[in-house]
Amino acid sequence: MPTWTLHTEFKFDAAHFIEGYDGKCGRMHGHSYKVKISAKSNKLNPSAYLNTDDMVCDFKELKWAAKDADKGGLDHGFLNDLIEANTTAERIAEFIHTETTKRIPAGIDLKVIVWETDTCWVEYTDKNE
Repeated sequence: MPTWTLHTEFKFDAAHFIEGYDGKCGRMHGHSYKVKISAKSNKLNPSAYLNTDDMVCDFKELKWAAKDADKGGLDHGFLNDLIEANTTAERIAEFIHTETTKRIPAGIDLKVIVWETDTCWVEYTDKNE
């Protein structure tokens, strides 16, 4: 059975603090986050912009978080106001995964990688790999 895997990367800048953290991460600060999303499927689908089954999903739907916070994304937002969980890198990756899943066709396996700095990142998937 054929399999397609899409990959996209984008960046967004945002502020946050980690509630209850005993240290500098517990104070307001910001990051230039880098995100990589991989979307894997064994079938092709239509999208809002293409009515034929020729895409795993639209890259636009994978990159929603790069939009300005005022337009439904995360860029230049205060993450503590946008994410219900504590804003650790792990929870940010989980949030992006959950919200992206809502925007794409069912049956696509996602992996989200979030870099908080050049040397610190987290990978999130809802599958045991």
